[in-house]
Amino acid sequence: DFVHMNPACASYQVDYTNDPFIASKHDKFIAINNAIVIDLYGQVCSESFGTRHITGTGGQLDFIYSAFHSKGGKGIICLSSLREGKEGTKKSRIVPRLSNGGIVTVPRTICNYVVTEYGVIDLKGKSTWQRAELLINLAHPEERESLIKEAEKMKIWVKSNKICN
Repeated sequence: DFVHMNPACASYQVDYTNDPFIASKHDKFIAINNAIVIDLYGQVCSESFGTRHITGTGGQLDFIYSAFHSKGGKGIICLSSLREGKEGTKKSRIVPRLSNGGIVTVPRTICNYVVTEYGVIDLKGKSTWQRAELLINLAHPEERESLIKEAEKMKIWVKSNKICN
C-alpha cells in the first residue's frame, strides 16, 4: 500500500539497480554487506565454507564495486570476529587464507571498509602487510597471536613490519 502510486518510491529491474556503471554515478554511494570470512589479504568470502556452498553472490560484488568507484562512496563489509563452529567451538572469521574451495566474492583490490566489534578499518590502497596488520587488529584478541604467526609464515607480516609484499 505504501509503495503503490507513491511518487517517492521507485521500482526498477535488477539489471538496472545492480549495474555498477549506473550505481557508481551516485555520489557517496554506500554498500553494507556481510561476509562468512575475510583473509589477511583482504579477500572476502560470502558464499561458502570451503567447498560447502552456502549462498550466491547476490548483488554484493555489484554494490561493493559501485561504492568503490562512487565519488565519496564506501563499501562496508561487516562481520563478527568469531563464529560458533560444531560442538560450540569458536572460530575466527578473520583467517590467514581462504580455505580450499573458498569463493572470493569481493577481491582484495576493491575491499574498502571492514567492521567487527573491535573497530573499523579502511583497506583501500593498502599494501599486503598493511592489510594483514589492520585485519589482525580487528580479529578477536584471543586469535591475534595465531594470525600473526600465520602471517609471518606466509611472509606477509612481521612484528617489525619490514616485509612489503
